[in-house]
Amino acid sequence: MKTTKPQTGKTPPHKRAAKQLTCDDVLIVGGGGREHAIAYALGKSDRVGRIYAAPGNAGMGVEQVDISATDVDAIVEYVKAHKNIKMTIVAPDDPLSLGMVDRLAACGLRAFGPTRAAARLEWSKAYAKDFMKKYGIPTAEYETFTDADAAKAYINSIDFNVVVKADGLALGKGVIVCEDKAQALIAVDEIMRDKKFGAAGNALVVERFLKGFEVSLLAFVDGEHYSLMPTSCDHKRALDGDKGLNTGGMGAYSPCPAFTAGMTEFTRRHIVEPTVKGMIAEGAPFKGVLYFGLMVDGDDIRVLEYNARFGDPETQSVLPLLKSDIYEIFGAVIDGTLDTLDIEWSDKKSINVVLASGGYPEAYKKGCHITQGELDDGVRVFYAGVKSNGHGLVTSGGRVLCVQTEADSFAEAKKRVYDNIDKIGFDDCFYRRDIGSKL
Repeated sequence: MKTTKPQTGKTPPHKRAAKQLTCDDVLIVGGGGREHAIAYALGKSDRVGRIYAAPGNAGMGVEQVDISATDVDAIVEYVKAHKNIKMTIVAPDDPLSLGMVDRLAACGLRAFGPTRAAARLEWSKAYAKDFMKKYGIPTAEYETFTDADAAKAYINSIDFNVVVKADGLALGKGVIVCEDKAQALIAVDEIMRDKKFGAAGNALVVERFLKGFEVSLLAFVDGEHYSLMPTSCDHKRALDGDKGLNTGGMGAYSPCPAFTAGMTEFTRRHIVEPTVKGMIAEGAPFKGVLYFGLMVDGDDIRVLEYNARFGDPETQSVLPLLKSDIYEIFGAVIDGTLDTLDIEWSDKKSINVVLASGGYPEAYKKGCHITQGELDDGVRVFYAGVKSNGHGLVTSGGRVLCVQTEADSFAEAKKRVYDNIDKIGFDDCFYRRDIGSKL
């Protein structure tokens, strides 16, 4: 299988080609900004040698492997054939739902990420809601449906606004927030009859719309033990002022100052621990990164959704704050020894802003040349939708890259990010100018 050398023209700080022979090589499955942030964190470990990514992207500065992230058979065969690869990190939702970790583990290969059964918390919203109800985890009132007419009848019978969610995976876009009954009825037809999100809409969840502010809380989980990461806040809407269509995320900051220590303790006791214990009771202990999407309204904290992996773009703000060795953490998660580690995080404030292609999350142009001037020290670019045309990087996706930094204050971090965005450009580029404006 073809392996592509880095094509950025510059050796990034996390490239470790000349490390000692005793270092372990690592394969990251995926190729977006989240995977670039994981590669950046792994590159700081003295225990990691070469970093590969399948398929990766030309901006990551790692060795690209020409295999799709969802080609389970090819990934397994590649790792089996490359004995130097001692760990595979399965980062995106799709290969987790396909059981890639199960397959790798069955071959005696070390893989970071949940099994297919554990990842069901993400790949079936109906299962996740039923799981929360079963184990007393606070969430919004809901009903699940496999028939469009039944879903519509339920919507017509209630007196509150709702969110309509495709049951399956839909690239982070299968959630429709409805302002009234008419929009909710249209959403049902779009999901179940028009198949706007494909087979992900064979079933759907209708849940009460919750007010408040959203917080993302990620945790390393080894099946029994867990370690919380700093909180973060994503910005899903495409346009300033939280307007426009839902996207995969237009930027994030970490930690969330409005989420107090008391809120964290409540979430730990009433949401995180019951989830970890519940998955053990389900016969599917969760190992990997568990993402809790929370809605906070005063003292009321409820789970909006689970993800079975690092969030994107939250990861790009959270992982630069990690002071401990992430490779050691990944190994402890696999081995069930997370409780033996003391994981340290910086107390700085981190922010990232996504630069996207005009038209995203709908149709957009590709192949636009990316220009980039010299960035300030401590300012990073995590690449996502890019490829090389032999002369440099060009756009190849909706979310092209994000610019990130951390500082002693959010005001300083925000200023540095936006000042450096001015040094980067491509045709039809757009980005939100209000990431972190509510801080």
